[in-house]
Amino acid sequence: MTPGSNIPLSAARVTVDVAAPVRLDVSGLLLTADGKVRSDDDFIFYNQPAGPGVTYTSGGGAAPDAITVDTAAVPPDIEKIVVTASPDAAGQTFQGIEPTATIRDADGGSALATFTPPQLGTETALVVVEIYRRGGAWKARAVGQGYANGLAGIATDFGVTVEEPAAAPTATPQRPAAPPAPAAQAPVTPPAPVTPPAPAAPPAPAPGAGKINLDKGRVSLQKNQTVSLVKGGRPLLSLVQMGLGWEPAFRGKDIDLDASVIAYGPQRNPIDSCYFGKLTILNGAIKHSGDNLTGEGGGDDEVITVDLGRLPQEVTGLVFTVNSFSGQKFTEVAKAYCRLVDAATGEELVRFDLTHAEPQTGVMMAKLVRQFSGEWDMTALGEFVKARTVRNMVDPGARAL
Repeated sequence: MTPGSNIPLSAARVTVDVAAPVRLDVSGLLLTADGKVRSDDDFIFYNQPAGPGVTYTSGGGAAPDAITVDTAAVPPDIEKIVVTASPDAAGQTFQGIEPTATIRDADGGSALATFTPPQLGTETALVVVEIYRRGGAWKARAVGQGYANGLAGIATDFGVTVEEPAAAPTATPQRPAAPPAPAAQAPVTPPAPVTPPAPAAPPAPAPGAGKINLDKGRVSLQKNQTVSLVKGGRPLLSLVQMGLGWEPAFRGKDIDLDASVIAYGPQRNPIDSCYFGKLTILNGAIKHSGDNLTGEGGGDDEVITVDLGRLPQEVTGLVFTVNSFSGQKFTEVAKAYCRLVDAATGEELVRFDLTHAEPQTGVMMAKLVRQFSGEWDMTALGEFVKARTVRNMVDPGARAL
């Protein structure tokens, strides 16, 4: 296909996948006759993978992300579904990495058409193709419209509410925000390098809260208190698990919170993020247990496993976060906590209970910082921010290191 061309759809269910030499964040927006979404629920992407007649499927990095449209199930007031794409890497443009969209029969798998937008440059997000109604029939059109302000620009253009940190106006509605942004893995400008190139010292502990180690057994941390992951004079360099849990306050409706970890380099530069949409990073050194959609049940709701001994030397800081993409505030959450467990023995090493919530949608629970000696320090944070996705946490997380 060429820009502006269209084809009739011979299948009632079609899948559009978008491939490129780099990983992309792909999403779909359901638009009415005025070219706008009816609500944020019509924005379909990795953190909100299903809507009426439209679903998102992650390729997991090994295959392209895809949007599937079941035309028979699309509401009658929806006239088109636009399929968008943006590079997963922060700030990357499409120059030299032109994507190719393939429209397939979702049931049979056969390719109906392909489209590669030509002559791309500074664009950081694209409307690639659209599936639309015309005269009672469904068609596909090649678009290739570019945006220089990321997926957030596309989303805003079509009426989606995008929450972004003030310091990162070009963040996208992450895997988006991802993408969260979306400040998914979305373009986020890291803070200026610090000198020397090493993690900043942790915040000053509260009065009477000194730096301790694991010699006396389990440690219960207060906000801003730090524990050195050293036992018997030796740094803990083994498999540990960060368990995060919560419950709906007052047994209210289910709350879907997302636990994530962001890895940073010595200049507070973001390296990668592990979350329910990207369950393994850094060659398996960090793994996520998967998404918990309600918070119900005892024990940890989501678990992130970290092999401290396998972390690359470039990783000097980890920030553990929890976000409420659905927009419910943490004042609607009870018993939020994080705990560090020795994966080999099941022994709980450190616990931080978050007892005083704020009406925000994101919280940085804790951070691990590698010291020059090679040992790791864990600091309880409990810092709330306005951020519904992990991408929106990248910049606040850097500042917290």
